[in-house]
Amino acid sequence: MPAIPPFHLAFPVHSIAEARAFYIDILGCAEGRSAERWVDFNFQGHQLVAHLVDGYQARSSHNQVDGDPVPVPHFGLALSREQFDALAQRCQRHGVQFVIAPHLRFKGAPGEQMTMFFYDPSGNALEFKAMTHPGNLFAKYFVG
Repeated sequence: MPAIPPFHLAFPVHSIAEARAFYIDILGCAEGRSAERWVDFNFQGHQLVAHLVDGYQARSSHNQVDGDPVPVPHFGLALSREQFDALAQRCQRHGVQFVIAPHLRFKGAPGEQMTMFFYDPSGNALEFKAMTHPGNLFAKYFVG
């Protein structure tokens, strides 16, 4: 087992084929076990399980964060800056439409980070970020 235990997230999708195309071809996940109505993905060492829910289409609410309408709920990864830039370029090459385009958030604060948001084909929101100072990922401070 790695030093940090792998996280497990099961989430609904409206198409296993579209989920495979998105999570493998665009995000670069490896496929693990699967059945007719679900598929596992290796999400940088974490386990995502896409479950087919007939007719599913995610609904998101938004919360203002540093001036951006952040979709809630969402999930994603904290990446290195190099990984973040490579993923942003990969998404652009594949025509992914950003909900919030890659940009710097919380400039000058302990939580300064690059961030981007987009939806998977079922409407599930994802965020990827790269902390300017990775040690500050869990820094405690008030954002006012």
